[in-house]
Amino acid sequence: MLKNLRHEIYLVFGSLFFAISSIPAKLAMESGLSAWRLTQVRTVGAFLVLFIYVYLKNKSSLRIKTKELPLLIVFGVFGFAAVNLLYFLAIQRLNVGIALIIEFTAPIWIALWMRFIQKKIVSKLMWWGLVIGLTGLVLIAQVWRGLTLDGLGVTFAILDAFALALYFLVGEKLVGVKSSEATMAWGLGVSSAFFAIIQPWWTFPFEKMGNVVDLTGRLAGISLPTFYLVLWVIIFGTAIPYFLVLNGLRGLSAARTSSIGMLEPVFGGIFAWIFLYENLNFIQCVGAVVVLVGIYLANRARLSV
Repeated sequence: MLKNLRHEIYLVFGSLFFAISSIPAKLAMESGLSAWRLTQVRTVGAFLVLFIYVYLKNKSSLRIKTKELPLLIVFGVFGFAAVNLLYFLAIQRLNVGIALIIEFTAPIWIALWMRFIQKKIVSKLMWWGLVIGLTGLVLIAQVWRGLTLDGLGVTFAILDAFALALYFLVGEKLVGVKSSEATMAWGLGVSSAFFAIIQPWWTFPFEKMGNVVDLTGRLAGISLPTFYLVLWVIIFGTAIPYFLVLNGLRGLSAARTSSIGMLEPVFGGIFAWIFLYENLNFIQCVGAVVVLVGIYLANRARLSV
C-alpha cells in the first residue's frame, strides 16, 4: 500500500513539474527564441542528463540491437521531437490549459486506431469517451460563435495529440524489450540528432539566450535572462519530471498511471491562470471537465483490450 502511494506521489509530482514548465517555456518564446530552437535545446539538455544517469546506473541497458533502430527513430522523431515542438507551437497561440487538454485527447485517437486499423474489439466505453471528449472540445472552441480559438493553434494542438498517441503506441512496444529509462534516453538522443541535422548547432542563436525577459502576469516587474528560463525547462520541466514518471511507473497498473497523468492539463491550466492570468470562461471550463471525462473513459477502453 505504502509502496503504491510512493509511486503515485512520483507521478503526481512528475505531472506537476511538466505542467509548470509551460510557463517559462512560453515566456522564453515570447523573448524571441523560436519553438524549434527551444525544443532543440530542451531535448539535448534532457538527453545529456538522462543518458548520464542511465549510464552510471546500468550502462548495459543502453545497448541497441539493429532491429530496434527503426522503432527508436520513430519514437525519437515523433514521440519526442514532434510532441514537444507541436506543443510549444500550440501554446504560442493558445492558452496553456486548452493546448494541454487537446494534446491529452491522445487516448481517444489510440482507441479509434485500435478499433478501425488494428480491428480490435473495444468496449462501449470507447464510444462514450469519443462522444463525450469531442463534445467537450466543441464547448471549449464554442463553435456556435464561430471558431473562438486560434485556428492554427488548434491545428498544432490536434497534431500534437496525434504525435502523443504515436508516442504511447511505439513506447509500449519498446519498453517490452528495453528498460523504460533506456528507452527514454535513446528517444531523447534520436530527437537531439534529428534537430542537429535540420538545425545545425553552429546556426543556433546563442545571443538570444542573453535576452532579458520582462515576466508578465503575477510575475510582472521581474526580469530574467532567457537562459534561466531555458535552464528551468531542461532541468525542472524535462529531466526531473521524466525521472519522477519513470520511477512512478514501476508497480502501478496502466489504468492508474494514465489516470494520474491526466493531472497535467489540470495543473497546466491552474498554473497558467495563477501566473499568466490566462482565463477560461464558464462554458470553456465545463468543456475542459467534459473532455477530461472523455479522455478517462477512452483510456479505460484502451486498457481493457
